[in-house]
Amino acid sequence: MDPDPHAASGPARVPAPAARPGPPARGAVSPLAYPLSYPGFRWFLTGQAVSLLGSAMAPVALAFAVLDGSGGRPGDLGVVLAARMLPMLALLVVGGVTADRFRRRTVLVAANLGSAAAQGAVAGLLLTGRYALPSVAGLEVLGGVCAAFTTPALRGLVPEVVGAAALRPANALLSTVRNAAKVLGPSLSGGLVVAVGSGPAIVCDAVSFAVAAGCLARLPGDGARAAGPVWAAVRGGWREFGRVRWAGPATLSFFVINLVQTGTWQILGPALTERTAGRAVWGLVLSARGVGLLVSGAVLYRLAVGRLLAWGLAAGALGAVPLLVLGARWDAPWLVGGGFAAGLGVCVTGIAWDTSLQEHVPAHALSRVAATGDLLAYAAIPVGQLWVGPLARAYGGFRVVAVAGVVSAFAAVLPLASRAVRGLRHARPPGDGEAPCP
Repeated sequence: MDPDPHAASGPARVPAPAARPGPPARGAVSPLAYPLSYPGFRWFLTGQAVSLLGSAMAPVALAFAVLDGSGGRPGDLGVVLAARMLPMLALLVVGGVTADRFRRRTVLVAANLGSAAAQGAVAGLLLTGRYALPSVAGLEVLGGVCAAFTTPALRGLVPEVVGAAALRPANALLSTVRNAAKVLGPSLSGGLVVAVGSGPAIVCDAVSFAVAAGCLARLPGDGARAAGPVWAAVRGGWREFGRVRWAGPATLSFFVINLVQTGTWQILGPALTERTAGRAVWGLVLSARGVGLLVSGAVLYRLAVGRLLAWGLAAGALGAVPLLVLGARWDAPWLVGGGFAAGLGVCVTGIAWDTSLQEHVPAHALSRVAATGDLLAYAAIPVGQLWVGPLARAYGGFRVVAVAGVVSAFAAVLPLASRAVRGLRHARPPGDGEAPCP
């Protein structure tokens, strides 16, 4: 799941499509509003689709590989997962600085090749029967470092491969691809693990990173940016973040939601669902959530609203619905419906956030601002995962889930009290009934 903030002038230089169409007729939507009309975006989307599918397959394969190699010790899996997460959080801001200082395409190609090497080495250890916790954890550290440089550069690259009018539909397409990978990847990986083992499944992830690097290398080159001391650039990123009045309220909302919702849902959700509706229902709830994500992305590809960020934050309250249903101990149909509603809301929030960043943050600071927001929002996740167990033992799982639902719904809509959030305008494509995009 994914959030961030910021505002200022529109994005910098945007490469034109191969053949620039003339001005649209009144009431018609400009071809520039369709992201697939940009050759660079087609390469970008293809690389992302392959990479995201491989990344969605990797966790299932890695979990079984570690459990098999360690003789079933869950502690080893926790070490491996932490080995990837901690360097990613620690270096996110540095990744943002790097993406703002150097060519984002080059940063992404290097990071994807590094991820391909790391996952390929993990697969090699598994295929040769040489599993060792220090080796696998060390390689996952490398993967986490590469991820820290990938995420900020990806956000900053989208405005460079599509025009301003196509940002929202481009983010909707990317979100749809990401969510489809989340639905298909684990099932494919599970079948592959059963058929041929964990090693070949992780090989697929390594190959997907290499293919993504090849696709990204086909993008038009973006210009080099001003250099300077790294830590001065980090401080500058924090200052840029602080200048955007709508960034703080929205990021605080994401922090609270991640704190109370993510760990509660991941840790208490399966067990409590089994007690109220049966073990099989948990899979149905997750599938319904995936369907909601896909439906929401498809709708936002065409639907434009004047105040996209405010609408997206309000929709984020739907993410609390399955927690409230579970806390009330309602039965299976309500839980499945709650999962679908949560998928709808979470997807709208993510697309609104990414689009607002890209429309209102200057290109020279976009990756740093995005990374700063990610760091502040994601830092809450491990804290929430650690404290949900003790709270459930002290107060009962159903009560904790219900309170988490109330708090996360309130946190989602609280930023709407800020005039800066409510008033932020979305640049609609020409023909949507408002002034043309800048």
